[in-house]
Amino acid sequence: MTKIYALVEDYSGYESPFYAQHGVSFLIEHKGKKILFDVGQEAKPILHNMKLLDLKPSDIDYIFLSHCHYDHTGGLLEMLKAIGKRIQVIAHPTIFRRHFITKPYLRDVGVPFKREEITQYAELFLTGEPIQIIEGAYSTGEIEKREEFEKTNLEVYTLKEGKLVKDELLDDMSLAIKTQEGLVIVSGCSHAGIVSIVKHAIKITGEDKIRAIIGGFHLIEANKERITKTVEELKKLGVEEVYTGHCTGLQAEAEFLRAYDEKFHKLHAGIVLTFGE
Repeated sequence: MTKIYALVEDYSGYESPFYAQHGVSFLIEHKGKKILFDVGQEAKPILHNMKLLDLKPSDIDYIFLSHCHYDHTGGLLEMLKAIGKRIQVIAHPTIFRRHFITKPYLRDVGVPFKREEITQYAELFLTGEPIQIIEGAYSTGEIEKREEFEKTNLEVYTLKEGKLVKDELLDDMSLAIKTQEGLVIVSGCSHAGIVSIVKHAIKITGEDKIRAIIGGFHLIEANKERITKTVEELKKLGVEEVYTGHCTGLQAEAEFLRAYDEKFHKLHAGIVLTFGE
């Protein structure tokens, strides 16, 4: 059995005791191990929600960071302190680069810690290659081929030799988990494109039955054409069920609801998903 807990999400649900915050954090239980997937903006809502779910930070075995953005990495230091033991933090080698937006003003939106602050509490495992973390649970690594219609026009930048240059967010990585019911893909923001991510996950795992995709799909600023194309392509790939929120956007969620009906689910803090027996 694989269980996935949404520890933090932008939405907390109706009449919910769970805390919400712009960002994402999931706890994935698979083969007797626990992976904390992203850490939101800060640890406080994660720890509050874990307590409500009767989960202990000390039981976490790995932290996986999907990409550099502050709303996925900001809680890292405090979560490591709460975990209270040295574990591996798995991420892309470029995750600690400087990362900026310029509108409405110049602002660093990358990891809010220096690498040295993290290595006081954890071992860094930095690779852009696909790797198996637990039997049947894989980091996709860097998405090697992005669909043309999914190439990002996000206005984000990094520094190279003192110059501000476009950042292609090559550090965007997801998790692909083989379950008894098929492949479950967990993404943070899908900056690489959710269709590209699904195709890459099929390639690296050899599993083409897609049980579910979970996470933010970053379609909040996408035009109708891209949204429609995304849903159509996921349908063609046989994606059975969709759990999404965060940066997906209302228009895209409405399109997924129309296409998937009862197989569409809006993510919220505290939701617990189970795949397999």
